[in-house]
Amino acid sequence: MPVASTAIAILLISFFVLLILKVPVTFSLALSSVLTALYYQVPLMTIILKMVKGIESSSLMAIPFFIVAGEIMGAGGISRRLIELANVMVGRVRGGMAQVNILASMFFGGISGSAVADVSSIGAILIPMMKDNGYDDDYSVAVTVTSSCQGVIIPPSHNMIIYSLAAGGGVSVGRLFLGGMLPGVILGVGLMILSYIIAVKRGYPKGDKIPFKEKVKITMNAFFGLMTAVIIMGGVLSGVFTATESAAVACLYAFVITFFVYREIPLKRMGNILYNALKTLALVLSLIAAAKAFGHMLALLQVPALATNALLTITQNKTLLLLLILVLILLLGCIMDMAPLILILTPILLPVVTSLGMDPVQFGVVLILALAIGLCTPPVGSALFVGCAIGKVSIEKMTKSLLPFYGIMVAVLLLITFVPGIVMFIPNLFL
Repeated sequence: MPVASTAIAILLISFFVLLILKVPVTFSLALSSVLTALYYQVPLMTIILKMVKGIESSSLMAIPFFIVAGEIMGAGGISRRLIELANVMVGRVRGGMAQVNILASMFFGGISGSAVADVSSIGAILIPMMKDNGYDDDYSVAVTVTSSCQGVIIPPSHNMIIYSLAAGGGVSVGRLFLGGMLPGVILGVGLMILSYIIAVKRGYPKGDKIPFKEKVKITMNAFFGLMTAVIIMGGVLSGVFTATESAAVACLYAFVITFFVYREIPLKRMGNILYNALKTLALVLSLIAAAKAFGHMLALLQVPALATNALLTITQNKTLLLLLILVLILLLGCIMDMAPLILILTPILLPVVTSLGMDPVQFGVVLILALAIGLCTPPVGSALFVGCAIGKVSIEKMTKSLLPFYGIMVAVLLLITFVPGIVMFIPNLFL
């Protein structure tokens, strides 16, 4: 007779052993689910059906549209225009290029929704430019990498769609989008203040003065790109269309603006853009399918309930319990990518935090920001690796330089965890 505790051990141990053996996360999730199903006498057809059902959700339709829109805008010169706009706004302060970097990441994150895309697009332009203008290489990379984390919480963010799915589909994507706006801005402002303090201390230069006519021209050039984010959020807020419909409209708008207004790349590049988007989409959907099977086994073995009881036996103090959960998420974020952790941790931790009175929308933003910190921490931080590759800086050197930036990010994380109104104010105001 199968024993539930043994099945849980098989599920979790096999998963982590496969990860240690460097088996891709998707296959680790699927194989550990199959092994556990075989032991627990669950028909394998059930696992297959759960995987298929996992990617049948209509809310997932938003993800391919957002990915394609981000690819189109990234290839069509939008990142350069956003950098120029940010330079008009903040370039004249001390260490202005760092401020431009952070503000451009805020703008671009609102379009791409991806930290890695942010580092790749913004960083490829600004990191070499900052180094040429006398900024230290580690500072240039640190600013770029940490500011990219705004992209995963400032809407639109496909990670929020994944969280909504992992939460059972009962959490509004629109409310999640709105919930990420204020924390994203606070994170950006915090990083700008820290960057300014360091710039003053190190004597980094101010930017050149830009003539008024040039400012107007730059603003107009960037306007069409920024309208992508306005279309997405405006449509959701007004109720004109859902998050999925807004993604489709944004994708069409991005196509028109890139190929018929900016016209920096030929239409024949569209095939390559779709190919890149398809590769990303295949990774995301296969991961979601495998995680659905893994989540089914977790639910069948009552792991979420066991985890809730285990955490509550450690302490009944809400503050200590939330701190313990944050530490757990931050540690796991250092060793795994964001998407699989959202899919794995949400069904386990959501019942715990809701029992403490935390709104699922607030927890979604907290979870995604905590995991975003993992994107710029070793040993598997994808945004960190991309930034180091562009800036030609070692991981060891960067880790030390990033410490004050980590401090700002963790401070914002604690703020949105223990002050719910920061996340919930805008969603409650509009939806």
